[in-house]
Amino acid sequence: MNRSASGGFLAWALAAAVALAAVAAHAQQPRNRGLAPDQEEQLAQKHDGYYGALAPQNLAKPRPKPPFNLTGNWFINLRHSFADFMFGPPYPQFYQAGQDAMKEAAAAAKAGKSYRDASGQCWPIGMPMILTRVWPIAIIQLPTAVYVIDSFFDSVRVIYTDGRQHTSFDTVIDTYNGESIGHWTKDALIVDTQYFATDHHYIDMGIPISEKLHIVERITLRDGGHTLQDEFTMTDPDMWKGEWKSTKRWIREDYSDIPENECLPNLNENLPSTSEGHAAAEKGSHVKATPAPK
Repeated sequence: MNRSASGGFLAWALAAAVALAAVAAHAQQPRNRGLAPDQEEQLAQKHDGYYGALAPQNLAKPRPKPPFNLTGNWFINLRHSFADFMFGPPYPQFYQAGQDAMKEAAAAAKAGKSYRDASGQCWPIGMPMILTRVWPIAIIQLPTAVYVIDSFFDSVRVIYTDGRQHTSFDTVIDTYNGESIGHWTKDALIVDTQYFATDHHYIDMGIPISEKLHIVERITLRDGGHTLQDEFTMTDPDMWKGEWKSTKRWIREDYSDIPENECLPNLNENLPSTSEGHAAAEKGSHVKATPAPK
């Protein structure tokens, strides 16, 4: 079964189209213009047999108290080096695709060109890179889930902590942030993330991933709750040998909030760091943003 980003979304879109077509057919009958129960379940993406993370019944369920609360605004710690947003070096032993990416990225940098500029074309950044953008992130911790909102792309990551298991391999739809299932220990939040969309999804300077990417995180609070530490262990047997380990830290920012930020291709064309913006800069003029209709 092909679980690629396009394949997974296409499967959901086809199911939605079938449901909507049925609604349209029913609309021709004066006595039945609403959604049928089975159509509502398809479009609402209901779970089979368990409550959603925000259901009152789930939130009210008795659970052991977590060792700490992650709720707050955070900013990636780059005080030692701006390059600390990257996950290497050190790097694991890459297979051919990763080796080629490293060589091509180095050649592009030497030539002053961008390489695999996915975000400049408004492709989602995806895990793990979305966490290390130079923008603040907001974390909202509830008894059933931890919501991570990254203001770089208005990206939302949900870490479910209500005891559910990963979705079945045969029915899951891959996403750029993957499906994250967490559990608490006496001093940490352990997060297991898998099921990643792979199209235009890279780590660091264009390292590709496969559908076998698997990320395990150990999240703790340090410095009296002012520093969030995340220890990553990433495996992808199709792309590199063994484990790729990296530790990232964030600084609590109590005087900041998360603004809305949309990725707009017409604005990215004016940024020299993007492929389109770099090409325009070489020509000596930038493409103007499309004016709003009057």
